[in-house]
Amino acid sequence: MIDSRPGRPGMAAGLANLRGWRRALAAIVLGVLAALALPPLHVIPVLWLAFPGLLWLIDGASRDRGAFAVGWGFGFGHFSAGLYWIAYALLVDPERFGWMIPFAVFGLGGLLGLFPALAALAARRLARPGVPRVLMLAAAWTLFEWVRGWILTGFPWNLIGTVWLPVLPVAQFAALAGTLGLGLLTVIVAAMPALLACPTPPRRAAVAASLAVLAGVALWGALRLPAGPVDAVPGVRLRLVQANIEQTLKWKPEMRAQHLKDNLDLTWGPGFDRVTDVVWPETAAPSFLAQDPVARQYLARAAPPGGLLLTGAARGTAPGVEPFQIWNSLQAIDDRGDIVASYDKAHLVPFGEYVPLRSILPLAKLTAGGADFTAGPGPATLDLPGLPPASPLICYEVIFPGAVVEPARRPDWLLNVTNDGWFGLSAGPYQHFAAARLRSIEEGLPLVRAANTGISAVVDPYGRVIGELPLGAKGVLDSALPRSLPRPTPFARGGNGVPLLLLMLVAAAAILWPRLHRNP
Repeated sequence: MIDSRPGRPGMAAGLANLRGWRRALAAIVLGVLAALALPPLHVIPVLWLAFPGLLWLIDGASRDRGAFAVGWGFGFGHFSAGLYWIAYALLVDPERFGWMIPFAVFGLGGLLGLFPALAALAARRLARPGVPRVLMLAAAWTLFEWVRGWILTGFPWNLIGTVWLPVLPVAQFAALAGTLGLGLLTVIVAAMPALLACPTPPRRAAVAASLAVLAGVALWGALRLPAGPVDAVPGVRLRLVQANIEQTLKWKPEMRAQHLKDNLDLTWGPGFDRVTDVVWPETAAPSFLAQDPVARQYLARAAPPGGLLLTGAARGTAPGVEPFQIWNSLQAIDDRGDIVASYDKAHLVPFGEYVPLRSILPLAKLTAGGADFTAGPGPATLDLPGLPPASPLICYEVIFPGAVVEPARRPDWLLNVTNDGWFGLSAGPYQHFAAARLRSIEEGLPLVRAANTGISAVVDPYGRVIGELPLGAKGVLDSALPRSLPRPTPFARGGNGVPLLLLMLVAAAAILWPRLHRNP
């Protein structure tokens, strides 16, 4: 594909001809460069450097294993740079977990790097250079992002489509094809300029066509976005409480009473008489409320008259019940101190809330306590007195496209409680919030998000932030509850089957292209 004749782009030939450690380093640097497009920086133009560079390295590979190697190097750099914030979680208890930082950050980067490696291998092996290889790289990248979302319990963090959130008209494409489909479009558009180093047509036409598709998507998205705010649910005004408690202090026994007082004082602040319901973050309430009527009566004071306190709390089996189990839960408490609804987190964080293969791995989980959490049954639509039916999502659960609502019973809003104090003042909370906003666009549902240390926010069904408490702030956010879209989005109806169908069509086009074009 690369034209090394005089006058042709030298960067393409230079990258393609790299060998040894220089080739490996170039792949890693390109992956780090692509990470700059992720939240919170969103330097989207770097993708037009990173993905062409990756494609040129693939074209320059003399064997399949060379393409696999550059794909792995790209993925290693991309994920290690994008997930550096994992180190903050381990520094919450540095004496026990600090030694794990290089293994966690670079080890996870290396493991996740296998997915771009397989995509690069597929691009070289299954498609000819030129347009076919661009299309196959995009299709394979999207396929392995989907695989990354479920294999070994899944970790679909920082999907490449996330980069578009600052450009909401483009991000609206997620309502049609999900974040995976948005990523498919992203890789095609970002990688296509690599063809400018190709000696044969239709290099300029292909690049122009990809940019025209992007412009068409942006125009459609701009027309989709309403000029004003969406209607609010009548008679509902929420108060989101963000106490900004440092993770190093959160589970200290001598501090728990003060933490509870902080949440209550914020709840009772000015304007409390005008709110109908209060939302506290993940694990904000004392543990095992079902067995503690005194604590429930105390918390009932945080529920407005006739309203609810929606709070994260650990839930455990009753005394004497075997085996002992503990759940990371969201519980709704009314103004009489009764628990009127409860949801147990279904998608637990490996090594954070439980240790996989505990019998052979001599490791402790990061969260407090020696017992592993037990997983709940899965997404559920929760009936809440005085509120529309909600889909609770605790922390990490909000990052999974197509898996945030109960399939048989669609809710009217998404309720995400989280504790991003684990991530410190890093990119982690911004990336987590970006994933949550994309679920709103995908499902056409508003999002209410209460976080211990930020970012707490209310988001409308188009992904627009209508109220926010920034990272590191202490305070409350009072907001109406936006209405959901009157009809489910195409993605809400088809789920991840929509982007999978699109990637298969793109892969088929890559394979058929040489037969339809004499000069591929």
